[in-house]
Amino acid sequence: MAPTGLVHVYWGDGKGKTTAALGLGVRAVGSGFDVHLVQFVKGSTEKVDLPGEIRVIEELDGFTYERFGTEGWVMEENREENREEHVEAAKEGLEAGREAASSGEHDLVILDEVLYAVSMGLLSREDVLDLIERKAQETELVLTGSHERLPEIEEAADLVTQMKKVKHPYDEGVEARKGIEY
Repeated sequence: MAPTGLVHVYWGDGKGKTTAALGLGVRAVGSGFDVHLVQFVKGSTEKVDLPGEIRVIEELDGFTYERFGTEGWVMEENREENREEHVEAAKEGLEAGREAASSGEHDLVILDEVLYAVSMGLLSREDVLDLIERKAQETELVLTGSHERLPEIEEAADLVTQMKKVKHPYDEGVEARKGIEY
């Protein structure tokens, strides 16, 4: 049985939005579904060229991906640097996401960090709403990212999960750890 074509939104200041989406992707592939991941605002960093999840996806039949970002991860403190490049990468990702979601070729499409691209002003809410509107009827669509609530996008979704931070090691100065955060 194929997915029912629902739209999921995973947002909030807590850890686990991408992890939840990728876990869903692995579950779907394990059930014989075709899954496609489009990542926004995640480029390479000095610490890692490809994060662990991408290395695993490369080994899974039926799970494909595309990444759209500039050098390094786009964060609040660096997003104004090379802003035009960030916007261009986000728009390329949006077009890839629109194609993947509307083609009918994939059972599940994950747009990882697309909501951050919206909250950072790299894409508009209307861009994402248009993509939702154009998705193939039977394609399940997952949108992740953003610490900011995006009510118009939530309204267009069928399932909304807010990840809420109660405590995080970042607050104590612990840096991202390989295999856990990337």
